[in-house]
Amino acid sequence: MQTTQIIILIIACILAYLIGSIPVGFLLARAEGVDIRQKGSGSTGATNVTRILGWKQGVVAGVFDFLKSFLPALIAQRIFHQNWAILIVSLVPVFGHIFPLWLKFKGGKGVATIFGLLAAYFGVIPFLIFLLFWLAAVKLIRLMSLVNLVVALFLPVLFWVVFRDLPHLLFGSTLTLIIWWSHRENIRRLLAGEENRL
Repeated sequence: MQTTQIIILIIACILAYLIGSIPVGFLLARAEGVDIRQKGSGSTGATNVTRILGWKQGVVAGVFDFLKSFLPALIAQRIFHQNWAILIVSLVPVFGHIFPLWLKFKGGKGVATIFGLLAAYFGVIPFLIFLLFWLAAVKLIRLMSLVNLVVALFLPVLFWVVFRDLPHLLFGSTLTLIIWWSHRENIRRLLAGEENRL
């Protein structure tokens, strides 16, 4: 990889991180006079926004969190030719969302942002079909964290089936680890039978 390409990659990662760091859920709640970090789970993500402000605000937060990774991933696919460079740029907004610069590195749990990656890599139509099943499972079980944890386990398999290479398998595995790590408190509450239902 040439020096110019490395510089472009670094700039792309910085921009992707800053985009991922935009605290949409926090800003929506702040507009309503609420500090979302002091309510519910304390997360700035769409789930907590929905719980505190209602489903309309939750949808807005979810859509913007989705776009944080969806758009950078699509752009990276057109700029870079190496899989590893595309995958790195794609991951950075997720870390930006979970560790936002503007909120002392305490943000959301990354699910909606990871959903943006699924749409970018598998296509919008397959993602929408997946989303319908995900919504049905959430409505039936009423434990979004549990649904997210189960879905996360299938990500490495999906990336392997579609791409059949090690970089994408590792990418899917990394997304699984991110979701499970960001849901560590949810896991504790699930095991204790204390997780709040929607």
